[in-house]
Amino acid sequence: MSSLKQLQDLIQDKFGIEESVLSPNASMREKGVDSLALVEFIFAIEDHFGISMSDEDSNIDTLAQLSAVVDKLVAEKVV
Repeated sequence: MSSLKQLQDLIQDKFGIEESVLSPNASMREKGVDSLALVEFIFAIEDHFGISMSDEDSNIDTLAQLSAVVDKLVAEKVV
């Protein structure tokens, strides 16, 4: 199951960015999520999903990319 919808809900709750404004392949930085905000968002994701992301994941720029990483980490956690 893809984490994309949950990520869209989280980013809307945290930053007030509507799902319709931030499509999965849109740049989060271009929509107002700066580097510091992205790090804060990653902390929220880690808490929400019970995963630990790497420092390289803070370079991710779209929700689709972020969803792929989260899905992989969640799947590895289940194994």
